[in-house]
Amino acid sequence: MQVEFREFNPFDLWIWIEFETAPSEQEKLYLEHLFEAWFYLGKLGAFNAENLQVQDAGLELSYLNYNEDGSGTLMALMHNMGNFEYEGYWGRCWFDLGTSDAIALDMLLNALTQFSKDFVNLERVYIGGENEGWSVEGSESKPFYEEND
Repeated sequence: MQVEFREFNPFDLWIWIEFETAPSEQEKLYLEHLFEAWFYLGKLGAFNAENLQVQDAGLELSYLNYNEDGSGTLMALMHNMGNFEYEGYWGRCWFDLGTSDAIALDMLLNALTQFSKDFVNLERVYIGGENEGWSVEGSESKPFYEEND
């Protein structure tokens, strides 16, 4: 699975997935569940790189004193997710990553890598930008639109 980062705006981000073959309805559902789970974790503040107390503790976790209030860090919340759209071998979805940290993208790419090995072969993942021949203008995936005066 090839990963490519293109124009990146965390508040207006398209993620593009290219399947090896045209995806079945079941394969689409698997992919959508993966992204929904990732988004819900982000909505709940899971991707806060300032609060990695367990990771930072190292290998010895017995009797770890975990600070439940997040160790005084700022919230890192995803804000919004659009609906998945498909065209041919491609799928895409729009996100507003809000204040979540970049660790969210690492977690997503880790999950997509294993997903591609175990369930559905993915050719490419594009983070950001647009795809030639499939405009994002007028997409119903994006849950809101800026109004022009």
